[in-house]
Amino acid sequence: MAAPPVVDLPVADERLAEEVATGLAAVEQQLRACVESEDAFLTEASKHLIEAGGKRFRAMLVLLAAQFGTPSAAGVVPGAVVMELTHLATLYHDDVMDEAPVRRGSPSANVRWNNTVAILTGDYLFAQAADMLADLGPEAVRIQARTFSRLIRGQIRETVGAAPDADPIEHYLGVLADKTGSLIATSGQFGALLSGAPAEIVTRVTIACEAIGVAWQLGDDIIDVASDAAGSGKTPGTDLREGIRTLPVLYALAATEPSEARLRALIAGPVAEEDVPEALGLLRKSEALSQARAELARWVTRGKSELAGLPDIPARAALLSLCDYVVERSG
Repeated sequence: MAAPPVVDLPVADERLAEEVATGLAAVEQQLRACVESEDAFLTEASKHLIEAGGKRFRAMLVLLAAQFGTPSAAGVVPGAVVMELTHLATLYHDDVMDEAPVRRGSPSANVRWNNTVAILTGDYLFAQAADMLADLGPEAVRIQARTFSRLIRGQIRETVGAAPDADPIEHYLGVLADKTGSLIATSGQFGALLSGAPAEIVTRVTIACEAIGVAWQLGDDIIDVASDAAGSGKTPGTDLREGIRTLPVLYALAATEPSEARLRALIAGPVAEEDVPEALGLLRKSEALSQARAELARWVTRGKSELAGLPDIPARAALLSLCDYVVERSG
C-alpha cells in the first residue's frame, strides 16, 4: 500500500498534526479496503484514482472538524472515507464530461479504458459510499443525499449556463457553491456532527467550510491568470485556451470601458494559442482581476467570521490559517 498522503495544511500544534496524520492513515486504509472486490478488474478500476494520489483535503476537514467534539468517535473516519469516495466518484464522471485525458498526472479512466468503464466505476464508488453511510445513521444519509443533489444541480447549471436574464457572475458563484462548496461544507459538517459537537458548532463549521471551498476555487481562477508556470506548477491561461469563463473573465466581459474592448474581444470565446500572452497581459492589468481578488476575500472573510465563534482550540487556529493560505496561494 502506498504511504498515506502528507498533511498539507498549516497545523502549528504538534499534537493536532499527529492526530490528523494518524486519522488520514486510517482513512487511506479504509478507502482502499472498501473498493476491494472479487472482480480484479473492478478493483483495479476503482483504485485507479486512489493510487494516483491526492491531498485527501475533504478527509482532513472531517478530521479537523471532529476536534470540536470527540475526535476518536466511531463514525469520524468512516465519514471521512465517505467524503473521499464521493469526491473520487465525481472525478470519474467529470473526466468523461470534460473528455479529460489526464487526472492527477496519470491517464484518466476514460482514456485508460473507456467512457463506459469510467462512468460505471464512478457509480460503484457512489454505491460504496452509500453502503458506509448506512452505518452512520439516517441523519448522515439525509445530509449526503442533499449534498449530492446540490452537486448535480451545480453541474447541470454549469452545463446549461446562465439564463438570458440572469447575472452571469451570480450564476457562476452559485454554481461554485453547489458544485464545489457543498461537498467541502459537508466534510466539515460530518466531522463536527459525527464527533458529537454541539449543534451551533456544527452549523458554524459547515458554513465556514463551504466558504473555504468556494474561495479555493476562486483562487484557482485567479492563479490561472495571475501566476507564472514556474511559481504555480500550472500552465497559465489554460482556462482561456478552453474558453472557460472563470470569474476574472466574467468581470472583464461585464465591463464597458472602451480601453478594454480588445480584451473583451480576445476572451469572448476560446483564446487562440498565439493570443494567450496578450490576453493574459491585458487581464493582469485589468480591473477584473482586482474584482476577482475582492470576491475571493469576501468568501474568506465569511469563513473567518464563522470560525471566530468556535472554541479557541488548535483546530480553529488551523482552519483560520487555511483561510489565510487560500488568499496567499493566489498571489
